[in-house]
Amino acid sequence: MTRYDIASIAAILLTLVAYAPYIQAIRAGQVKPHFFSWLIWSLTTAIVFCAQLAAAGGAGAWPTGVSGAITLYVAWLAFTLRSDFSATRADQAFLVAALLSLPLWYVTDDPLWSVVILTLVDALGFGPTLRKVLAKPQEESATFYALFAVRSVLSVLALETRTLTTVLFPAVMVVACIAVCMLLWWRRRLLPPSPR
Repeated sequence: MTRYDIASIAAILLTLVAYAPYIQAIRAGQVKPHFFSWLIWSLTTAIVFCAQLAAAGGAGAWPTGVSGAITLYVAWLAFTLRSDFSATRADQAFLVAALLSLPLWYVTDDPLWSVVILTLVDALGFGPTLRKVLAKPQEESATFYALFAVRSVLSVLALETRTLTTVLFPAVMVVACIAVCMLLWWRRRLLPPSPR
């Protein structure tokens, strides 16, 4: 077993550890994920997984694949449990951009351009969630995003080939997840204490 395999297994385990309580909180109605964010993230993550495989990411691509499958499940939960469905024109544009990245990859025959576009779309897909965190910070999990930031670092360490194509997406996810955690921390500090 190589160090890439070990880092990949650690990233996958951390993905499962991060998602399990998050999914349980969604089912309990404590967390209400924004459907558009999760739909965009499931599409972009699945396509980036394919691009990482095509760019010889090796074991480091597997955490992205596992994450893509679970992200699709969270999007499905958000849809079936009728979580947050508010969508702006920008949210709709991000979804269209994610869908258009596949033909771009096909036309250019270079996964880098798809990854660049998908990473941008995925980062912008945080928009609906950030708007929601500003309005209702109690409906999101800081622990989930913190664990996901660490998982993304492990994903980078697990990559057998480190190129812009393989590293860009997980590196941006680290920054985005840390931003969500910081915003949650700040917004929750501003909330009045709950009555006992």
